[in-house]
Amino acid sequence: MRQYFGTDGIRGRANSTITPELAMRVGQAAGLVFNRGDYRHRVVIGKDTRLSGYMIENALVAGFTSVGMDTLLLGPMPTPAVAMLTRSMRADLGVMISASHNPFEDNGIKLFGPDGFKLSDTTEKRIEKFINADLTRRLATASQLGRARRVEGVQARYVEFAKRTLPRGLDLDGLRIVLDCANGAAYKVAPDALWELGAEVFAIGIEPDGMNINREVGSTAPEALQAKVRELRADIGIALDGDADRVIIVDEKGQLVDGDQLMAAIARSWREDERLSKPGIVATVMSNLGLERYLAGLGLETIRTAVGDRYVLEHMRAHGYNLGGEQSGHIIMSDYATTGDGLVAALQLLSVVKRSEKPVSEACHSFDPLPQVLKNVRYAGGDPLGDARVNGAIEAGRKSLDGNGRLVIRASGTEPVIRVMGEGDDADLVTRVVDDIVGVISRVAA
Repeated sequence: MRQYFGTDGIRGRANSTITPELAMRVGQAAGLVFNRGDYRHRVVIGKDTRLSGYMIENALVAGFTSVGMDTLLLGPMPTPAVAMLTRSMRADLGVMISASHNPFEDNGIKLFGPDGFKLSDTTEKRIEKFINADLTRRLATASQLGRARRVEGVQARYVEFAKRTLPRGLDLDGLRIVLDCANGAAYKVAPDALWELGAEVFAIGIEPDGMNINREVGSTAPEALQAKVRELRADIGIALDGDADRVIIVDEKGQLVDGDQLMAAIARSWREDERLSKPGIVATVMSNLGLERYLAGLGLETIRTAVGDRYVLEHMRAHGYNLGGEQSGHIIMSDYATTGDGLVAALQLLSVVKRSEKPVSEACHSFDPLPQVLKNVRYAGGDPLGDARVNGAIEAGRKSLDGNGRLVIRASGTEPVIRVMGEGDDADLVTRVVDDIVGVISRVAA
């Protein structure tokens, strides 16, 4: 078990779990792990728009510079932009300060290696050892301390990168797009990219104040976007999350299009263009069975991993797939990016829509999903999933489904929540099974 790192970096309540002291020690520890030669090492640091980002950013700078690493500050930037710039600027390490879709009170620290990929479990464990160690003798001398400076023009670099992922000669002229940036990291770059490609852009969630990130906006709260699409009679709505590594689409009728439908549409298009590196995609255990059945009809395989875009990407890299993602909207296209990229995924979908000359409701509705119920149970401590009563309820639920559905019960890697998901052809049965399990977990957790 790791003490600090979860499934997506280090995350927790700002100034409680994620303190300046912890951030400084993470900077020192990661800086020492990535100090790999006799040259000036550098780290790039981006952040979303949370108030606590200032505090954590300064603490990280103190940590990195204290072990002799130069620090390049990017300001508010999407997570995939930080990964891209880590490679582009030949940095030894990239850092994103964000708690993604969590409320503003939370924050986190995500780390990327020099190749732009998230760190392996092994490397994270090495960093954890340094976090807990006495590093007094490992600090740089006065003449070897690192320097820190802000880098200008990085937003334009990312916008140009994103635009180049569209097929040559394709633009977005004629499309009315409502864009929801979640008052987060993409509040400047995403509207600029779509406008420069010719779209008529109506942007919401672009007025961050440090405390309104993800609040009633963004991919986890798409109701405002749905209403705005209907109001403006737009062709499509695009919702990013706080750090813009995930995306959810709203069609012209105001209906949601989740990550499973996005993967289906892109996979179909790439298959037709012979762009899939292997005949299949990589998804997680949470993706709907309807996606798997649809892709099978196209002769494509669906490989499932544990929940978390890092596990999807690890399988993609190990086995040569170039398309994967999560139902939540993390779409990974390894031809373009080393992590989920909400803006680039949206552009790929817009490419599918433009070329099909069909409305989004037709171009992006590939299959009818099986009824799926997901409920969360918050707990204060302990291990409810290790309780015999909970395991008994889960086993009874699986017997009730009798092979005509699936159950996925797991503890979240980013917050003290147990997620209970059930799906099957019989919606009423799935609901009863999930409610029974949730009830037992709630009693045990209490």
